[in-house]
Amino acid sequence: MGIAALAAAPLLFVAGCKKEAEPAVEVTVQAEKPEQGPIAEHIIVDAILAPQAQAAIAPKISAPVRKFYVQRGAKVKEGQLLATLENADLTAAALDNKGSYLAAEAAYATATKAQVPEDTQKAELDFAQARANLELNQSILKSRKELFAEGAIPGRDLDTAQAALVQTQAAYDAAATHLESVQKVSREAALKTAQGELTAAEGKLKGADAQLSYSEIRSPINGVVTDKPVSAGETAAAGAALLTVMDTSVLLAKTHLALSVAQQMKVGGEAEIRVPGVADPIAAKVALISPALDAGSTTVEVWLRIDNKNGALKVGTPVKAVIRGRVVAQAWKIPNSAILTAQDGSKSVMAVGADGAAHRKAVTLGVTDGDDVQVLSGLAPSDQVITGGAYGLDEGTKVKIGPADADDNAKPKAGAAAEDN
Repeated sequence: MGIAALAAAPLLFVAGCKKEAEPAVEVTVQAEKPEQGPIAEHIIVDAILAPQAQAAIAPKISAPVRKFYVQRGAKVKEGQLLATLENADLTAAALDNKGSYLAAEAAYATATKAQVPEDTQKAELDFAQARANLELNQSILKSRKELFAEGAIPGRDLDTAQAALVQTQAAYDAAATHLESVQKVSREAALKTAQGELTAAEGKLKGADAQLSYSEIRSPINGVVTDKPVSAGETAAAGAALLTVMDTSVLLAKTHLALSVAQQMKVGGEAEIRVPGVADPIAAKVALISPALDAGSTTVEVWLRIDNKNGALKVGTPVKAVIRGRVVAQAWKIPNSAILTAQDGSKSVMAVGADGAAHRKAVTLGVTDGDDVQVLSGLAPSDQVITGGAYGLDEGTKVKIGPADADDNAKPKAGAAAEDN
C-alpha cells in the first residue's frame, strides 16, 4: 500500500465515525388531547362609546344671550332653565296681545250673556204683543159683524175694525218673521262672530307667549352639559346649537358586524367591553340589532348598553367589545394556539402520531371563544394535538412531548449544525 493511501486511511476512518455518531433531530413540543365541554362564541370588535340620549339645544329665535345658568360639566334635569335671551320686545308684544285677548273675552261675554239674550227676549215680546193685538182685533171684528148684522152699528165701524185687523195681522207677521230670524240666524251669527274674535285674540296671545318662551332655553332631557360654544352677550343664531346636553348615565357601544355574525346574536345577549386604561372588563348587553343593513358597508349596526351611573366612562372612547354569540353545550375543543392557517385560508393542526413524528391534519372548525376553538371534523378524541412548538415543523419531524421550557434546549442550534458539517 502506498504512502498516500496509508495517510488517507485515518481520515476516512475519522470521517466515517463522525457520520455514524450524528444524533437524530428530535423537537420537544407541548400537546394535549381534544377536550369535550361547553363553548360559547365570543366576537371581538372595535366600538365607540356614545350617549344614550343627546340634545343639541338650538334657539328658535335670534337674540343676544342675556345670561347662562349652567356651565360645561353641570348636571341638569329635564325642563331646567339653562339660559335666557334678550326678550324685552317679546314681553311687550305678549302684553299687547294679552290686552286684545281680554277685550275680546269681554266682548264675547257681553254678546253671549247680554246682547244676544236681550235681542231674543225683545223679539219674543214683540211677537207676543203682536199676537195679542191680532187676537183682540179678530174678536172686535167678529163682534162688530154681529152688531152690524143686527143693525146696531153703521158700516163705517165695521170697515174700521176690518182695517185695524189687517194692520195687526201685518204687525204679527213681521214680529213672527223677526223672531224666527233672531232665533235661527241672528243669534247664531252673533255668537259665532263673538267666538271668532275671541279665538283670534287667543291665538295671537298664544303666539306671542310662544315667542316669549323661546327666549328661555330649557333642557329637554336629564344629563350633563358637554358643550357651550356661545358666551353671555353674544348673539345666539336661530337653529345653531347653543348648548349640548348628553345623558351619560347609560352609554351605548356602537359597532358594525357582518350579517352572518349578527344573525347569531339576540337582543339582551351578554357582552363586555374593554376600555383602555381600565383593568377589568365592563359588563354590557346587546340593546339593538339593526333590522336593516347599512347601505354603504352592507353590515349590521349593533348597540351594546353599558351602565355608567358613576360617570367613569367618557363619550367618544374607542373600546374593544366582546359579544357572546352561539353556545354549544357539548363540543370537542382544542386550544386556539394549535390552529395553523395556510395561505388559502384552510385550517390544520399538527398531531403526534404513533411513530413519534408530527403529522399535519386538516380540520373543520366551529365556534371559537378566543382561547379554545370547536373542532367539527378532522380529529379523533385520542389524537395528541400539538399546542406549542408546532410552528415551522415539517411533516414527519420526530417530536417528544415535554414542558415548554425544554423546547429551546431540545432544538439543535444553527451554528452547531454548521460546525458538525
